[in-house]
This record gives sequence, structure tokens and C-alpha cells, in this order.
Amino acid sequence: MTVLDQFKLTGKTALVTGGARGLGKLMATALAEAGADLALTGRSLDTLQVAAKEIAGATGRSVQCFAGDVAIATDVDRLHREVTGACGDVDILINNAGTNIRGTLDQISEADWDSVVDTNLKGPFLVTKAFAPGMLKKKWGRVINLASIMSVVALPARTTYCSSKAGLLGLTRTWGLEWADKGVTCNAICPGPFATDMNRQLLNDPKAYQQFVASIPMGRWGELDELKGAVVFLASEASSFMTGASIFIDGGWTAR
Repeated sequence: MTVLDQFKLTGKTALVTGGARGLGKLMATALAEAGADLALTGRSLDTLQVAAKEIAGATGRSVQCFAGDVAIATDVDRLHREVTGACGDVDILINNAGTNIRGTLDQISEADWDSVVDTNLKGPFLVTKAFAPGMLKKKWGRVINLASIMSVVALPARTTYCSSKAGLLGLTRTWGLEWADKGVTCNAICPGPFATDMNRQLLNDPKAYQQFVASIPMGRWGELDELKGAVVFLASEASSFMTGASIFIDGGWTAR
């Protein structure tokens, strides 16, 4: 096996939550380009189907869609039945679905907190609890949690987001230890600022944009394609001796 062979995902099935747009769609595309078949989940079936058609057309891989909310246990149970019924046990799980509500402590409500933490932290817990047993049964699997630089650094008005993403790193380390001798790995990707829909508010605010750039030694935001290599690496045999770890793709922000 050559080094490039280690990155091939032919014969693997990957489940990507929040896979219809942004980083989820990008990572799903990268996995398909490496040979994986896909199951995409999200709240809107119409949006998922548009993404699936585009990815399948570009890569020639099978891409199936399943609508549901990762923060609702009954939805996750149904998604598990539907995905495994159509695709079998998945090999790769990308916990990508996420949201953010900005505001200082006096501005955010309990409902705001619940909305963000339920999607960003409870969602990965529920989805992984449902799908990891299939990986453990096969003694091979990859769980990749999409965390953030905000898992380890903070900004004002990010109470909900920073808390949820810090918790996600805790899940990553814990699951990495629990499965270390079982053939299943769990790692996290921690992006810095990328031009996604979630960051559109900052992109359209020149002052806020410059504040972010000032914290990035490379002096720019990340290009979406710059995440592809990391997700394929963590999903493949190339990362077989890596678990409970986090990869920061942030232009040097957290190196300061």
C-alpha cells in the first residue's frame, strides 16, 4: 500500500450531519472525492437533495438524503433506522450540524442557550450514541467532530457557542479513550474563520472582519477547500494511530 492508498475511502460509507451547505457540504464532497458513498442529514430535505445531486454529479458516488433534527432524540432514532436500512452501518460519522446565537450574557436567553447547546453538543452525543455501535461491531470506524478555535479561545458575545464547542472537545477526548482498543477513532477538526453562511454577519461587517484578520498570523480568512485534506486524513487509514486529538486549521490563530 502506497501512502496515497492510505487516504482512499473506496467501499466506505460516511454520514455527514448538516451536510447540505457550508463546511458540511464541503467535507461531504471531499469524502466522496476520496471514494466514499454518502448519507447526508439536515432539517430541509429539499436543500439536502440539491446538495446531493451536485455532489453525486461531480464525484459519481452514491449520495442519499435523510431529513431530521439531530437535537431531537426521536428524530435521531428514526434517522438511524432509515440510514442503516438504506446504507448499512456507516463507517465514518462527521458531526458537523451546528448553530450560533451571538449576544452577551445579559442579552441571551435560556432558549438561546438551549438552542445552541442542544444542536452543537447534545446533537453529536445523540447521533454518535446511535451510530457508533455499528462501527464498534465491525471494529472499524471514524468519528470526526467539527469543533472550533472557540473550543479553546474566547470572544465576547460567544457564551453559547464557546461553551458548546469546548464541550465537544471533551466528548472527543473521552470517546477517543473509550474506543482506543476497539478499532474506532474519534478526533476533532477546529476551524478558524472561514467564509460560511454562519459567518456571513461578520463577512459583511468590515470592522468585525478586520478584528478577526488581526488575530490571524497569515492575515486572511481560510478558503473552504483548505479543510478538505484534514477531513479525508481523519476519515482514512492514514490517521489510524490518532485518537482523542484535535486539528486546528486557523492560519496560526491558536499558535499565539
